[in-house]
Amino acid sequence: MILDVVEIQKILPHRYPFLMVDAILEIEKLKRIVGIKNVTINEAYFQGHFPGKPIMPAVLMLEAMAQTGGLLLLLEIPDRDSKLLYFVAVDGARFRRPVVPGDQLRLEIIVKSWRGDFCKLEGKATVNGQLAAEATLMCKMVDREFGTKAEEPAK
Repeated sequence: MILDVVEIQKILPHRYPFLMVDAILEIEKLKRIVGIKNVTINEAYFQGHFPGKPIMPAVLMLEAMAQTGGLLLLLEIPDRDSKLLYFVAVDGARFRRPVVPGDQLRLEIIVKSWRGDFCKLEGKATVNGQLAAEATLMCKMVDREFGTKAEEPAK
C-alpha cells in the first residue's frame, strides 16, 4: 500500500461519509493510479438503496473513480490546500455488475489529458477482476473559497 486513508485525507478534502477511497496501491506520476474502496454494510446509503437488497449506487462508483483520479492530480499541485477539483462531465458511463457489501472496488484511473485547469480521466472499477463500472470523467481545478478563517489552510 502506498497511501492509507490517513494519508489520503491529507490530500483530498472529502471526509466521512463522502470519502470514497480507502487506500492507494499504485501511482505512476501524472499517468495512472490504482485505489481501493472497501464496500461495507454500514455505509449510510445502504439504509435506503435498497432495503433488503443493498447495492452501491452507480453514481457513487463514479464518485469513487473521480476522487481517486483527483488524488493523483492533487499530488502534483503545490498549493493543493487552496484548490478543489469539480466534476464537470461524464461520458460513456457503463455499469456492468452490482456492487454489494463485502465487495472491494479496485479503482483504476488513467490520465488521458491535462491542460491548464482541465483534466480528462478514464476510469474502471472492478470487483475480483470483473468490470463493475467504467467511464470517462472530466474535471476542472478551481480556487477554493474559504468561508471562515478556521477553514483556511495552515501556512
